[in-house]
Amino acid sequence: MNAIASTPGARRLFVLSLVARLPMPMLSIGLLVHTRHLTGSYAAAGLVAGVYAVALGAGGPVLGRLVDRRGQTPVLIASAVAEAAMLAAVAVVPAGAAPAALIVLAAGIGLATPPVGACLRSLLGGLLPADARHAAYALEATAVELTWIVGPPAGLGIGALWSTGAALAVAGAVLLAGTVAFAREPVTRAWRSVAADGPRLRGGSLRAPAMQTLVIVLVGVGALFGAAEVGVAAAAEHLGTPGIAGPLLGLWGAGSLLGGLVATRLGGGARGAGGLAVLLGALCAGHLALAAASVSAVALAAGLLLAGGAIAPAYATIYAMVDRVAPAGTATEAFAWLATAVAIGASIGAAGAGAAADHAGPAAAFVLAGGGGALGLLAMALGAGALSGRTEPAAPAAAVAVTS
Repeated sequence: MNAIASTPGARRLFVLSLVARLPMPMLSIGLLVHTRHLTGSYAAAGLVAGVYAVALGAGGPVLGRLVDRRGQTPVLIASAVAEAAMLAAVAVVPAGAAPAALIVLAAGIGLATPPVGACLRSLLGGLLPADARHAAYALEATAVELTWIVGPPAGLGIGALWSTGAALAVAGAVLLAGTVAFAREPVTRAWRSVAADGPRLRGGSLRAPAMQTLVIVLVGVGALFGAAEVGVAAAAEHLGTPGIAGPLLGLWGAGSLLGGLVATRLGGGARGAGGLAVLLGALCAGHLALAAASVSAVALAAGLLLAGGAIAPAYATIYAMVDRVAPAGTATEAFAWLATAVAIGASIGAAGAGAAADHAGPAAAFVLAGGGGALGLLAMALGAGALSGRTEPAAPAAAVAVTS
């Protein structure tokens, strides 16, 4: 935190990025609730939310590559304006409208989501000295948990007090204001990838074997997240108290927040392939243990708090690895691929856990979550050699240019 606080412009960038990202966690649940309200169909609502998730995962790397080629400010502002306009449009869709219109708008909203988080990490790599970046990534991973703790309840609260459409319109307005403010910062406007004017290399960030490994690792971690979320909902219903699912997920996020704070205090947490393997092992074991804890609300709450403790530190370690291994000129795209990998994994994990919970109860969903963590750990083990070496010039200090 000291490095961010003492670096001109870094703290303001950090805060503005959180404001810009605050609405993002509420969009999936917001679109689901709004579609259910308009159509009366949970099937249509689930389809709209699913299309949004797929489009979000597909759009991130594309916008990230545009940022690496064209700079941050034009891409961020254009995408924020487009997304805010589509959120305003979906907010005024009348009741009884055909689901097709909502599906098209949901796809557009997902594709246009500004890659603010990826842009911030690219900027931090150029702003901060190498020995301060790990702690900065840990702090960023920790702070993002606040958007997940605050965003969805705020969106649902606005929907209950005003309307579901108003909640989406407000989310769009906050996203637009925060993103434009972030994009207009001097350091954001000055940022250029050093490869932006060079030849376009095929494969982008994924041409690096280490990036391929990290993406596969995060598909496994995403599967863990998706399966665990379903497991929590199924366990709450099985215990006869479906209303506790929200607070239980909040404790899960709080565990990640606490783990991230500890990692930040310790200078960023684990380093290198060995450290990441330890964190992935903790994620796997912690979420697998929830299968036994799912018979009691108290045990499940305690288990989620503990299991969540490895999430933010694992993200911080992976961000620091991307900082080192992403090919020159692909930093923003590389960070965007991480979110896409998690989204893909979460979709697979949620679908599998839903079927498992229907057939064998909540414990089966948590076993599947542990399996996702094991997949990530296996990918980590198989790709340890690529992560330990560095075959391309990659550090943001060399890959980006920040001028004042």
